[in-house]
Amino acid sequence: MMNALPCWNPIRNPIWEWYKIPHETLFRVDRITSLAMQVLEKYKEKFTADFAHNKKLLDEVAIIRSKGLKNEMAGYITKFIKRENDSKAQKELVETEQEVEQVEAQEEQETAEESMPQEIIVESASEETA
Repeated sequence: MMNALPCWNPIRNPIWEWYKIPHETLFRVDRITSLAMQVLEKYKEKFTADFAHNKKLLDEVAIIRSKGLKNEMAGYITKFIKRENDSKAQKELVETEQEVEQVEAQEEQETAEESMPQEIIVESASEETA
């Protein structure tokens, strides 16, 4: 019979301390993200949104003996770069939309001012003689 947690030992880890045991998947993800971020701090400009290119670049930049770890790091870096590029594109799109809205608002104000009837003052002849 398998235990609920693989490292559960009733002597070392009583049942009320289960919450202190880190889940292996969380530890693994944290390790991958921290290692990938360390590599990105130094060589961010070399990485692209291409997984195969990032995998080859990791071979050149770092010594990673585990194939699985290298693949996961390259995948995380690829995902990170894609998200960053998407967020930049989204910001640029929002900025251009705001600029277009401002230009349209200015044009509407100008057309509204032009279409407003101008006041025409007609002075009668009787007022001039007085």
